[in-house]
Parts: sequence; structure tokens; C-alpha cells
Amino acid sequence: MEKSARKPVLIVCAVLVLVAAAFLLFGRDGTPGDSSPEAGFARDMATHHAQAVEMAFVVRDKNPAREIRNLAFDIITTQSNQRGMFQGWLQQWDLSQATDQRPMAWMAGHGHGATPTAPGAMPGMASPQELAKLKELQGAQAEVLFLQLMIRHHEGGVEMAEGLLKLSKRDEVVSMAQKIVQGQSGEIKLMTDLLKQRGAQPYPSILAS
Repeated sequence: MEKSARKPVLIVCAVLVLVAAAFLLFGRDGTPGDSSPEAGFARDMATHHAQAVEMAFVVRDKNPAREIRNLAFDIITTQSNQRGMFQGWLQQWDLSQATDQRPMAWMAGHGHGATPTAPGAMPGMASPQELAKLKELQGAQAEVLFLQLMIRHHEGGVEMAEGLLKLSKRDEVVSMAQKIVQGQSGEIKLMTDLLKQRGAQPYPSILAS
């Protein structure tokens, strides 16, 4: 093929590549696409919230002190509602709830700096061994471990939400991320105070200083 004939073909190919990339990011009618930060955030945060709710149910069922029981109830209520919203967004955007992409892939190259609990995990997630220990402990020991695990878990949630805020301008997603940063930062302070009352300290922070 002569150079003069090849040039239009190359232009068409380049345009098709751009269109395909735009569809993955923005989907149809400007909605987030499958590999967009918004979709990745919704999927990963839904999973992240699910573990927080699980841990809150575990400690709630151990008949803890009133302030721990109230905290657990707030986490169960708030994060269950938010998780439903994440799943609703994906349905509204005509995207699947699951994906083959690794966790946090949507933040790759955008300053994802915290070290996850395990390779490929989301920041702040408790390990299976930690969850098993939480289920075994009783009394004050269970309360302390719950607070330590949940502080680290909230730090991971704050990091994920702050990461989304750097990547998205979509109103409903940005608004939710801001609420998560504000709400979970406040609960981190509360839980740190509750730990001090029990003569304990949080785990080393996973948030960048």
C-alpha cells in the first residue's frame, strides 16, 4: 500500500482505538465505563464495606460495652446503606458487579501508596487470621482488637475515597467519597479515644504522613 493510501487507514485505526478507550472509561451517554475509576471505586468499596459490616456484626454479638455496641450499629447501618448505593450505581451504569481486574487497579499510577494487608488486597482489609481471632476473643480483648482492626480498615477506606477524589468529577461519586473521608476520619478519632480508655493503642497507621 502506498504511503498516501496508508495514511487514512492509520488515522481511522487511531480513531477507533480512542473510541474504544473512551467507551471503557465513560460507557454510553457519558456514564462511567467498566475500567473507569468510578466503577473500580464502587466495586472495591462495596467489598471493603462488606468486611467492615461483618466485623461490626461479630463484635455486636459479643455483648460489648454500650459505646462499642453503638459504634458497631452505626457502622452496620451506614456502610450497608452505602454498599447498596455502590451496587445501585453499577446497575444504573449497566456494569457488572464483579470484574476480572485486580483490586485497586483503578488507582494504578495515581498515588496508591498504602501497603495492603496482603498482595492484591485493598488497603486496611483484615486478614482471615485476624477475623478468626476476632471471632474467638471475648470481652475487653475482643473490643480492643475490633477497634484496632476497624481503625486500620477505616484508614484504608479514607485512602480509597481520597484516591477517587483525585480521579473523578462525577457528582454523586465525589459526594459519597467526601462523606466517607469525613465520616470515617471522625470515627477513627472516636475509636482511638476508645482504645486509650482501654489502655491500648492503634496499629501503625497505613496512611501516608
